[in-house]
Amino acid sequence: MTASTANTCAPSGARVVLVSPYELGRQPFNLAQPAAWFGRVDIAVACVDLAQQKLDPATFAHAEFVAIYLGMHTATRIAAAALPKIRALAPHARIAAFGLYAPVNAAWLKGLGVEAIFGGESEPDLLAWVQSGVAPADTVVRHSKIEFLLPERRGLPELQRYAKLILADDTQKITGFAEASRGCKHLCRHCPVVPVYEGKFRVVPVEIVLADIAQQVAVGAAHISFGDPDFLNGPTHALKVAEALHARFPDLTWDATIKVEHLLNHAELLPRLKQCGLLFIVTAVESVDDAILDKLAKGHTHADFETALAHCRALGIALAPTFVPFTPWTTLAGYRELLVTLLKLNLVEAVPPVQLAIRLLVPQGSYLLHLPEFAARVGAFDDAMLGYPWQADDPRVDALQADIMAWVMDAEKVALPRAEVFAGLWARTHTALGEAAPPLDPAQFGAPIPHHSEPWYCCAEPTETQLASF
Repeated sequence: MTASTANTCAPSGARVVLVSPYELGRQPFNLAQPAAWFGRVDIAVACVDLAQQKLDPATFAHAEFVAIYLGMHTATRIAAAALPKIRALAPHARIAAFGLYAPVNAAWLKGLGVEAIFGGESEPDLLAWVQSGVAPADTVVRHSKIEFLLPERRGLPELQRYAKLILADDTQKITGFAEASRGCKHLCRHCPVVPVYEGKFRVVPVEIVLADIAQQVAVGAAHISFGDPDFLNGPTHALKVAEALHARFPDLTWDATIKVEHLLNHAELLPRLKQCGLLFIVTAVESVDDAILDKLAKGHTHADFETALAHCRALGIALAPTFVPFTPWTTLAGYRELLVTLLKLNLVEAVPPVQLAIRLLVPQGSYLLHLPEFAARVGAFDDAMLGYPWQADDPRVDALQADIMAWVMDAEKVALPRAEVFAGLWARTHTALGEAAPPLDPAQFGAPIPHHSEPWYCCAEPTETQLASF
């Protein structure tokens, strides 16, 4: 393993420009890692994060190659809108796309003039493309192990500009972002990781993870958010990372994403992770309906979720569940049951309202299409939405989802408290059912938990603010 030490970023004279359209309010690891690869061989590179920066003509003035990171649906939609501007700024530059949403949208991207498509561990292939000047004829998805370098973050916007940790008392901490692994060994049918990694994952060496965290602590990070699809894919590696982190930075807190299944199967690790600074866990619950969980191949049940929640609470670890509440199988009564469950479990304050508005996205390559019943009900792939359209069996469900998403977005603009947003969801759901909404008891909402200032979600349309960035 090699640590990159040279400052490789040369915005006004860069031969290569790496672009991240959006990465969940986090400073992009997936620009910083390839930047280190280019820097090691003295190729001048500039990084542009459209979540924080505009497309500056000076940055692209000398660009020969532009590589756009497509780690999620929102980023891909933003990239599609940004590409004409990038073309205008760098008319002679050759363009590549890499990340989870690049291989699955390869044909569409080629139609937009993207010449090279990379997935998986893309850094060696991006470097080979630039050094040889030859674009591969086909999409390249690398599953083999690569050498991870110390991410080159100095060309990115300051850490203070990204999402912060908000504690229960409303105090804030500057938050860094690290990855201890890539990919995932699970095959959840709706997950965008699965079509690219196909059940494989790769670990980042502990010393590189720690060095990356150290450089972020040096510029003010007081909390670290791990972006691994699942922190416990490799439990032994995860524990080594946590213990090394705590030994070096005993006051540093951190959060991670962990499956419900892993919370139960590796329950014995949680006390130690808590001792090492684990503050809260994001877990993709997705649904409280066991039939829907089975269709998604989530590997847990509603009862498993409640068991994991109780265990985390007993240890003093906050659990932040995420959901995909609107699916082809959702009913009005089923959605109401989700809201009732959040009240019963005192989780209203633990769930960002946008999590209760998300509609299932079905991108190219989705394993949901392996279900014959599902494949038969979706429409033709829609290039505009970058997904397969579907409708619920009950049109009232689709109408409710649209109403709720509009309500949540409006509430977000004026920073309405989560409890008030939930009350609006509660009223709208009962109106859709043609019923009077029972009164809400604020005592059931639960206490606020630590959370990021930008809600964690990855399968939604870009906002007007995001599109305006370029």
